[in-house]
Amino acid sequence: MTQSPVELVIFDCDGVLVDSERICVKVDAMIMAELGCTFTEEEIIEKFVGSSTEVYTAAVEEQLGRRLEKDWLQQYEHLYQAAFDAELTAVDGVAEALSSLTTPVCVASNTHHAGIRRNLEIAALRDHFEERIFSADDVPRGKPAPDLFLHAARSMGVEPERCAVIEDSAYGVQAARAAGMRAFGYCGGLTPATRLEGPGTTLFDDMRDLPKLLAIATH
Repeated sequence: MTQSPVELVIFDCDGVLVDSERICVKVDAMIMAELGCTFTEEEIIEKFVGSSTEVYTAAVEEQLGRRLEKDWLQQYEHLYQAAFDAELTAVDGVAEALSSLTTPVCVASNTHHAGIRRNLEIAALRDHFEERIFSADDVPRGKPAPDLFLHAARSMGVEPERCAVIEDSAYGVQAARAAGMRAFGYCGGLTPATRLEGPGTTLFDDMRDLPKLLAIATH
């Protein structure tokens, strides 16, 4: 059965547009060690990649057995910034994919607005999106809740069933499914394909294949 045509492509940012997840995991591990947590890098990938700040904070508080200050992560922001400035690049093949797409695109990320814009600037991808950037700061709940994707679709004037979401995390594809959108799970990053697969989800491992996958999605 033919599906509705894709009228909007919603990109996650970290791990989809910019190759930041590997950097974040290293910095997260440093922070965990300083706090006295015992999460391994493998556990950080499983629990935190693609999660909201609320999910991240709750897991750390549970491990520590105490509450953290509301803005506890801000004191470590300089570590992420320094690492991004030194190492951040665009995900391999994503610039070519974006240049090939004719469908409108936007970004919807759990990262705060300033962080999204900073990362897109460093990776030379900002011009592809202009001001079509949405953050979990805009909605009551970040991913895995569907709020952010639904907000992006409403803002862009497109019905959810006509949206395609490009994600690299289990939280992200879960949010896309909950929003009633088609999910494309990029498994060329840290999250294994087995954690991305599921109903309404197309898996791929090369960003250069994305335009073709989107073109055949409704045929």
